[in-house]
Amino acid sequence: MTNDDQTSVTSALPALIAREIAQAGGWLPFDRFMHLALYAPGLGYYAHGSRKFGALPSSGSDFVTAPELSPLFARALAAQVAESLAATGTQEVWEFGAGSGALAAELIAALDALGQPLTRYTIVDVSGALRARQQARLAAHGDRVAWADELPATLRGVVLGNEVLDAMPVKLLARVGGEWHERGVILEANQAAAPAPQAPAAIESEARAFVWQDRPTALRPPVEIDGNGDYVTEVHPQAHAFVATVAALLQRGGAGAAYFIDYGFPEAEYYHPQRTTGTLVCHRAHRMDDAPLADVGDKDITAHVNFTGVALAGQDAGLDLLGYTSQGRFLLNCGIAALMEASDLPTRATAMKLVAEHEMGELFKVIGFATPGHPPARGFAAGDRLHRL
Repeated sequence: MTNDDQTSVTSALPALIAREIAQAGGWLPFDRFMHLALYAPGLGYYAHGSRKFGALPSSGSDFVTAPELSPLFARALAAQVAESLAATGTQEVWEFGAGSGALAAELIAALDALGQPLTRYTIVDVSGALRARQQARLAAHGDRVAWADELPATLRGVVLGNEVLDAMPVKLLARVGGEWHERGVILEANQAAAPAPQAPAAIESEARAFVWQDRPTALRPPVEIDGNGDYVTEVHPQAHAFVATVAALLQRGGAGAAYFIDYGFPEAEYYHPQRTTGTLVCHRAHRMDDAPLADVGDKDITAHVNFTGVALAGQDAGLDLLGYTSQGRFLLNCGIAALMEASDLPTRATAMKLVAEHEMGELFKVIGFATPGHPPARGFAAGDRLHRL
């Protein structure tokens, strides 16, 4: 994307959000602000053409995902996908939020090598810019790869979501002075105006400013948080609704499994009394910040996943819970150690980041679901943490 394109994004998107704030009566809940910042057509972070994925800032990227970091991620995951395809008698994978297409490319080839070839790999991605990159990267696979603009009436096969749930808009809750509020965004023309309690300073935008404003609410975190001190956190109605929808469609289809891989915690850890500022962060040029009202459209906005809520959403929709564990343990169960042993030293070194506890191995978790009758999943054979949910 050219510098001129970048300028148009950063000026047009705040203007769009400002209009929405005005139309909403002057206050916009944060989940709507986050949706526009990430997905507004042609303007949001995931909707325009800047590069997102890459191993180093010098590439112009903002962050790296596991499939981009090492091809061994997909090759290990393929062992679990192949098992679930065989167990459910299906031959299709559905991937949500396919990024650059790196996972799809490696997974299709790995499943072929395992003797579990796919008839169809379907990608669901809201980003038109990313879809173009995916189509270029996956062109060699011909019509085995398809893109869907909307969900079908039923789902059969294996559903994958790698770093999808963390990018779904969240609601912000703030306990201030012992009372719970929903935190939203207003447009403040007076740049000297004081921000809301515990909120960052105003963010200037075209002689106006996006600032936080809290409103009393009946919303609460899913668990009681000890104490009366100031506390900011997130709730995830959109992510949980998405998981429930996918689960219901798999149930309707009668055969399938779903695996979600993301950074997050079980509920007790997520809403720990010491986690007073929540998990909401932004990613840009491989650095993190906690200012989502700044540089809107130029950086990613994410929140960690509440895996207890995800588990309940899938179970309540009728799926069996296959397991929950760390990414490192899941990949080891799926045979990544043997894949590393057979690889050259640079490949081993990057793959270590996928499993090392101080890298991605512990922060990232994997949760699996299936329609009734699925055998125990190898990815959770050792180190399953279902008891912690």
